Formats: sequence, structure tokens, C-alpha cells
Amino acid sequence: MLVHAVTPIVVGPREVARRQARYDALSPAGVRVVLSDLPAGGPRALESAADVRRSTELVAESLAAAPECDAVLPDCVLDPAVPADGGLLGGRPALGLLRLAVGAAVAAGHRIGAVTRNAAIAAELRHRIDDYGWSSSFAEVAVLNLAVEDITDPARWSAAMRDPLAAFAAAGVTAVINGCSAVDTEQHPDAPVVLDPIRTALAVLGALTPTP
Repeated sequence: MLVHAVTPIVVGPREVARRQARYDALSPAGVRVVLSDLPAGGPRALESAADVRRSTELVAESLAAAPECDAVLPDCVLDPAVPADGGLLGGRPALGLLRLAVGAAVAAGHRIGAVTRNAAIAAELRHRIDDYGWSSSFAEVAVLNLAVEDITDPARWSAAMRDPLAAFAAAGVTAVINGCSAVDTEQHPDAPVVLDPIRTALAVLGALTPTP
């Protein structure tokens, strides 16, 4: 299965290569993800609702015009441009990291929480959870108040997650979606399971993809 993906922000060649390496490392047998950068002129960070809207517009355009492939995928836990019912973009199935990862966790009976870098991303993630009909299984989103540069600093990101994860555990949350697909996450002792969007979504996709 060949999947064409696009970043939600303009990240440049070095960051595209880093993210592509994550896909290469995490993709199961039978699944290949090819990542492209968002076109020049797009947002370089999702800091506001306007950035989220512009990102969604450009992701939709990019994926609709993607090269020949079996499916398309936004490289973003917000599933920009992915129809709430799955649906198609450019005639190809539109996959979503949030839809695949949290959908599997909800189906497994988890009580879900999320962490995001900032409030704008938190608001959109909550909106997407509502779109997908998972509100009854969802607790809340904790905001980490990190900069876009911290996406490439897994130690800083992990440290910022400790207190929210402890609060989630106390509230009965059993799984927490990490609200950035480009961050390498780690599990914390005595905390809810942390769902890496790419790792979890690709594992679900791999389980449903026949291999030769």
C-alpha cells in the first residue's frame, strides 16, 4: 500500500527527511509512506485558528493533487482536510492519524485524553474528536505551552508531559494521544499509555493491509 503524505506546515528539506525517516522506521510490512512538504507560502507553525484553517486548505489542495498512490494522509494529528466519515480526497481514500489511532483506542474501551503544544491546536483537536463522535470517550486536552522548535526535542517534550499525564491518571484516563505526529514519545511509569499518532495509526493500518 503506497500512501502519499504532506506536512501541515512548511518545514524544509531537513525536517521532511527526519519525518520521512520516522515513517520508514515505523511503517509495517506492506505499507510505504512518502512524505512531501507543504507548498511555500503555507504557515510555518500552527499558532492560531487562522493558521489551522490555512493549513487545512493547503493540505486539501496538496493531497487532492498527490501523485499516483493508494491513499493520502495528512502528516498531522488534527487530520486536516480528512472528511469526518473518512471519504476521499482527489479520488483516493483519505486516512487520518487521529481517526486511526484514537478510533482504535476508543474501540478497545479506553478513556482518552490528549496533550498538545498550544491552545490553538488543542481547540482543533477537540473539534475533530467531536466530529468523529468520540466525545463520550474523551476527557480533555492538556496544553503543554511549547514552541514549534520543541517538536525536535523529545526530552523537553517528554518532561512537559509528566504533570499532565499524572493528572490524567488521577482522573481515570487510560490512553493519551500525543498531539503532534512529529515527536518521538516515550511511556511514563504509572501513567496512561501514550499513543504516538504515527506508530499507532500505522500499526492499525498494517493490521488491515494484506501482505504478499
